[in-house]
Amino acid sequence: MIRVLLVDDHVLVRAGIRSLLQELPDVSVVGEVGDGQAALALAEQLRPDVLLADVAMPELNGIDLTARVVKELPQVQVLLVSAHANEEYVLGAIRAGAAGYVLKDATPGELEAALRTVAAGQKYLSPVISRHVIEAYRDRVGEERSPRLRLSPRQRQVLQMIAEGRPTKEIAASLQLSVKTVETHRAQIMERLDIRDVPGLVRYAIRIGLIRPDP
Repeated sequence: MIRVLLVDDHVLVRAGIRSLLQELPDVSVVGEVGDGQAALALAEQLRPDVLLADVAMPELNGIDLTARVVKELPQVQVLLVSAHANEEYVLGAIRAGAAGYVLKDATPGELEAALRTVAAGQKYLSPVISRHVIEAYRDRVGEERSPRLRLSPRQRQVLQMIAEGRPTKEIAASLQLSVKTVETHRAQIMERLDIRDVPGLVRYAIRIGLIRPDP
């Protein structure tokens, strides 16, 4: 039996995926949550075989959630689903340690194949993700020293919440930090990314998949 934890901030999306998985005789959806922070706690409690998560979620996105799960619960395989096939999203997932990456327009058969593949400890990428994305990853492995790729997990979380439009005091309260610490993180992020204003941070956060672009 493959035990799955669903993580998506859209209730209807979770319901649709749950319905598909429930039709598979040897798959059990053991839980579902709407954000990455809750997913960490529930994954610790339930220890699913596969954590199936959306990439773009508020507060803690799927890519940073993946990195946390890989570090804290290495026995749990992470399968990410996303509407985006661009290089930044896919490479971010690979770097974080995701076992699989499936596009939201995938067929039910492909979702099943991806689920079974990652549950078996193997890697899965949607076939429509072009080969140049994988080649780009190989070419850029040595670029991990780039300032843009060296934000700490906390800085990435602060960046995401800034890009979501949250006030500094709210960010501080949510992360249990002082306002001064949050301001320091913001200054360090801007310096490291060479971005000098909040709109620039928002554009960068969208490009690397931390937040969704406005429809």
